[in-house]
Amino acid sequence: MKLYFAPGACSLGIHVIFEEIGKGYDVQAVNLRAGDQFKPEFLAVNPKAKVPAMQLDNGEILTEWLAIAGYLAATNPSAKLVPADPLDWARATEIMAYINSVMHGQGFARMFRPERFATGADDAGKEAVRAEGLRLFTEGFALMDQALAGRDYLLGHFSIADAALFYVSFWAEGRKTCALPPNVAAHYARMLARPAVQRAMAAEGLV
Repeated sequence: MKLYFAPGACSLGIHVIFEEIGKGYDVQAVNLRAGDQFKPEFLAVNPKAKVPAMQLDNGEILTEWLAIAGYLAATNPSAKLVPADPLDWARATEIMAYINSVMHGQGFARMFRPERFATGADDAGKEAVRAEGLRLFTEGFALMDQALAGRDYLLGHFSIADAALFYVSFWAEGRKTCALPPNVAAHYARMLARPAVQRAMAAEGLV
């Protein structure tokens, strides 16, 4: 399999999952700043022009964070990346969907791509968009902090949901967008101590 990623992007969470599984895989970096995602070579892989994307061994392409994480968990049961209980699996999906769609798609995107939400807005309008993004991003961390109360990980043990929380926590810390609340900060430190996370970050040049 091959993972298409951009250093420090949301694909970092998928990179961590690959390392947790511990099987061989190939990687291809996509330089978002240089616009590689819009070049024909990558659009042939993912016409959505975004990472992550994953090429399966049979050549098929899978896109979208939730789909890739779920596939990796389902096809590598020995890694125990999700619980066996269907309700707990649904809880993991519930958390990841919120992180991907609200914290990332609505919160962080507003902070760093305000023009997508306020076409033609002046500086004051863009600042209002950024402020709303920060509110959504911070609110999300408050909810994750509650979910982590009395737990080391979101479901009580490491799962793909923790990989999702890790990438947005990395954005908060790395870009100093907001302070992590206590339980999330402890979770972030716990994740940084995991060998799989350390390997993924080293491979992306983040350490």
